[in-house]
Amino acid sequence: DNGNLHQCVDVQAVPTRAPSETDTIRLEDTRTGKKYSIPILKGNVIRAVDLKQVKGHDKEDAGLKTYDPGYVNTAPVRSTISFIDGDKGILRYRGIPIEVLAEKSTFMEVTYLLAFGGLPTIGELAQWEATVMRHTSLPLPVTNAINQLPMDVHPMVVMVTGMAMLGGLHPEANPAIAGQGVYKDRVLRTKQVVRALGKATALAAAAYHRSTGRTPAPPRRNLSYAENFLYMIDAHSGGWDYRPDKRIAQALDVMMILHAEHEMNCSTAAARHIASGGADVYTCLSAAIGALYGPLHGGANEAVLRMLERIGSLDQVPAFLEGVKLRKEKLFGFGHRVYKNFDPRAKIIRGLADEVFSIVGKDPLIDVAVALESAALSDDYFVSRKLYPNVDFYSGLVYRALGFPPQFFTVLFAVPRVAGYLAHWSESLDDPDTRIIRPQQVYEGPMLQPYVPIQQRDKADAPSMPAIEPSNASRRLLTGFSAP
Repeated sequence: DNGNLHQCVDVQAVPTRAPSETDTIRLEDTRTGKKYSIPILKGNVIRAVDLKQVKGHDKEDAGLKTYDPGYVNTAPVRSTISFIDGDKGILRYRGIPIEVLAEKSTFMEVTYLLAFGGLPTIGELAQWEATVMRHTSLPLPVTNAINQLPMDVHPMVVMVTGMAMLGGLHPEANPAIAGQGVYKDRVLRTKQVVRALGKATALAAAAYHRSTGRTPAPPRRNLSYAENFLYMIDAHSGGWDYRPDKRIAQALDVMMILHAEHEMNCSTAAARHIASGGADVYTCLSAAIGALYGPLHGGANEAVLRMLERIGSLDQVPAFLEGVKLRKEKLFGFGHRVYKNFDPRAKIIRGLADEVFSIVGKDPLIDVAVALESAALSDDYFVSRKLYPNVDFYSGLVYRALGFPPQFFTVLFAVPRVAGYLAHWSESLDDPDTRIIRPQQVYEGPMLQPYVPIQQRDKADAPSMPAIEPSNASRRLLTGFSAP
C-alpha cells in the first residue's frame, strides 16, 4: 500500500475444498521478508482487517488494504436472504429456487418469506395480506407534496420524494427522534415493513397519474396486491365497478416476484449503507430507490426497449450486431455483473411474454428481440464474452404490452424491490457484525502544500471554473435590476 507497484505479497496454497476452522492462507511480504498466516473463514472469505498486520518498512504504514473499485470482490455482510450462483445461473430466495416461486407462489407470500425467513401458513398469509393492504392509502401531506412536483417529472422522482416524506410523518419510528434502540421493538419494526410495502403501490399509482393530472382511485383492500395496484391506476378510466383482469394481475404478480430481491446489488447496498448510520427506514428506502433510478441499474429495461425500437426490423439485426462489435452500438439487456450464464429470471419472463401477448396482443418487437437473442447466442463474439440475456431483455416488452410507458418501467422494478430492501434493512439491525459503513480510500493527492494568500496568486492551481451561461429567464430578471 506504499504505491510501489513492483513490490508484492506472495500467496500460497489456497484450499479448493470448503475451509475448516484451521485453514489459513499464508502470505509472504517481499518488502520485509515477513510471513503471515490469515484464517480462512466460513464462506471462503478472509477478514479484511486481518490484512492490516501486513506492513512495510515505513513506521507510519497503516497496514495493507485491498483496492476494489465497485466492490467486485468484497463481501461487507453475511446474509441469509438470497443466494446467487452466477456461473450456474441460479437465484434462490431463502433457499427456494426462483423458478419454483414464480410458478407456485404469490408476491405477498414471497414478501413474507423475505421478511421472516420462511413460508407462511394459510392463516399467517391471510393476516399478512390484510395488514399490508390496510396501509395502501397515502397520507394527505404526502399527496400534497407530490402535487407540488411538475406534471412532467420522472415517476421515480415521485417515488423517491414520497418515500422520504413518509419518514417525516412517523417520528415514533425515527431513531434520530425516538432513540437508536427504537427498532428493537419487533412490533414497531414490523409495522414499518407492512406500511412501506403497502405505501409502495400507492406511491407508484400517484407517480403514474402525476403526468395524467388525474387522482389515483382509492385502494380496494379486498383485491390482491397486484390487482389493487392496477385498480388504483385504472379504476377511474374503467368505471367504479372496474376490476382488473386476473390474468394481467397474475402476470404482474410474477414480475414482482422476479424483481423482489437480488442480493447485494447497487440499490440494496445503498439501503444497507444508509441504515448503518442509524437513519430511519423510509430514508433508507428513498436512498435505495434513488440508486435504482440510475440507468445503469434499474433503468436498463427502458434502454432495451429503445434499442429494439431503433433496430426496428429483423433484417437490421445483423448490421446492428456488427455495429456492437465495432463499438458503434451498445447491446443492452445482455450480460450481467453477477451472471456469467443465463439469468434465470430472463427465461421466466420470456415465457411470461407469450402469455401476456396472448391476452393483449403480440408486440411486433418481440420478433426482433427473439432474432437478436438467437443471433447473439450463435455468435462466438458474444458467447465467449458470456453475454447472455438478462432480466431486462424481455421485461420492457412485457411492461409495454401491459400498457405502461417506458419512463414507468423503473417504478415497476422499485415497487417489488422494496420487499428486498426491507429484508436487508431488518437483517442488518439484527446482525451483531453491523457497523457504520465507512470504506477506506487510497489517497493520491498532495501530502502537504502551503497556503498562498490570494493577493500573491498569479494563477489558479486548479482548472478554471467553466462558464455557466444564465438562462433567458435570468437575463430578463437581470435587465430589470439594471433598468433606470
